[in-house]
Amino acid sequence: MKLSISYKNVESHKPVEAEVERHISKLGKLLQSYSPDLVQLHGAFSKTPRTDENSCSLNLSLPTGTLHATGTGVTVRASCKKAFSELEGQVKKHQARLRKDYEWKRKRPLPRAEALS
Repeated sequence: MKLSISYKNVESHKPVEAEVERHISKLGKLLQSYSPDLVQLHGAFSKTPRTDENSCSLNLSLPTGTLHATGTGVTVRASCKKAFSELEGQVKKHQARLRKDYEWKRKRPLPRAEALS
């Protein structure tokens, strides 16, 4: 996976990098079917000075599509956690659509007329 992260007005990078590495390992497990060269993750951490709110925006480029996720929080780690959890959900949903899980879902059988009478 190709990774690029940018920081705007964020003071400490070390705790953020540790959190990002942990989440990237989780994403890597979900994205094993893709070639590592074709997967790109772009992240941007920023802090708005007026409200003291941290935000994290993530863009994941896959061969089958592009996914976007954002997270805001009081701390950088909280915003990172929200953004990555949203992205993980989107990846799971995207892969389920590619597998066409909706076609394999079992339909509930209709009740028979003989069983009701």
